[in-house]
Amino acid sequence: MNVLNLLRYLFPVFLVLIIGNQSLQAQKSQARPNVLVILVDDLGYGDLSSYGATDLKSPHIDALLKRGMKFNNFYANCPVCSPTRAALLTGRYQDMVGVPGVIRTHPQNSWGYLVPSAVTLADVFQEAGYHTGIVGKWHLGLEAPNVPNQRGFDFFRGFLGDMMDDYYHHRRHDVNYMRFNEQQVDPEGHATDLFTEWTCDFLKQQAQTEQPFFLYLAYNAPHTPIQPPADWLEKVKQREAGIDPARAKLVALIEHLDAGIGEVVKTLDETGLSENTLVIFSSDNGGQLSVGANNGDLRDGKQSMYEGGLKVPTGIVWKGHISPNVETDFMAMSMDLFPTVCEAAGIKVPAGLDSVSILPTLEGKAQTPLRKHWFFRRREGGNRYGGKTIEAVRSGDWKLLQNSPFAPLELYNLKADPLEKENLAEKNRKKFNELSTLLRAEIQRYGSVPWQKPLK
Repeated sequence: MNVLNLLRYLFPVFLVLIIGNQSLQAQKSQARPNVLVILVDDLGYGDLSSYGATDLKSPHIDALLKRGMKFNNFYANCPVCSPTRAALLTGRYQDMVGVPGVIRTHPQNSWGYLVPSAVTLADVFQEAGYHTGIVGKWHLGLEAPNVPNQRGFDFFRGFLGDMMDDYYHHRRHDVNYMRFNEQQVDPEGHATDLFTEWTCDFLKQQAQTEQPFFLYLAYNAPHTPIQPPADWLEKVKQREAGIDPARAKLVALIEHLDAGIGEVVKTLDETGLSENTLVIFSSDNGGQLSVGANNGDLRDGKQSMYEGGLKVPTGIVWKGHISPNVETDFMAMSMDLFPTVCEAAGIKVPAGLDSVSILPTLEGKAQTPLRKHWFFRRREGGNRYGGKTIEAVRSGDWKLLQNSPFAPLELYNLKADPLEKENLAEKNRKKFNELSTLLRAEIQRYGSVPWQKPLK
């Protein structure tokens, strides 16, 4: 066969291969994105290098945020754990799904029960054909039906409860809440390392399949107990001369966490998953001041309705869709992540949510404020709160809050007074009355939803 005939013979083969490859690449580019939500626990607004920390190094989280959009005005739904998690996973204000406070082991001190009718992100993505997984802290129920595998997650490897009493022994009140799906397990190692390892294993497995995934990675760190590995603590002490011992432990715990997230991102890159995975990083509330957290210049911290309890470091990355190294002052909150990832994945957003998608902002488009009024609330017991509530409402630049049921409501103008130093409650009664009326009406709306386990 001469060269000309050979070329005539091979041309159709080459054409098929070229067309086939173009079709495959087109399919890949149009494929639904994977979604990875990384939620850390009690990370203060000022406790990353990229958010102003000078005695702490967080190169991996900082690098991740540089891949996409960093938020300067992102808020947790609540200044404590369970309510924010409920809001994030349902797209509703936490009271509207039965989780106004912290869910705990003992019924007399547990302040929430995720209502059966609440639709979770896992439910929605599972129905859309995604493989759904959670690694880490659940904190939305300790028994059926409020366990991950019965709330839309195909895969669960982590901790059912709230805080761990020890990062190495993984118990709470001497109860082992570690699970692999619904089986009790007792692994060895620091919880942060375990959650990182399990996440990397999950990603490597998913890289071998064509099925897209939704993964919710919820670290316990840097929640108390502040228990970093000894070598990480020693490294901080050697580097930061004269650092307060309590602060050194927290810095080490956060830096250890940062390294774990670095391993997760490395796995995304090495498997090629980062090419089409939308990654969200956020915290469930502000940092706990009593253990050395840094919330920047913001007032107060975890458990508080002041800005330090609510404003959290947040970033969203999606290669090819979100421009890298961008910052925004656009305001959003935890529950708004629900419709955002649904829209990004081309999934119909369920009706009746309290949340609004921020996808236009992520894509660099102009977007009007998500809502006129923003509500924050926590129900709790104990000596500090007397079984009552603390709450806040923000409308434009104005914020009305009650940080203790035993204290009057306070009014601040956050544009003029971002550090909440001047209480204007007496000076502007018109605005005070306007916001207190809004807050009262919202609390009445919440009253329609039960938050305790149903009686049998």
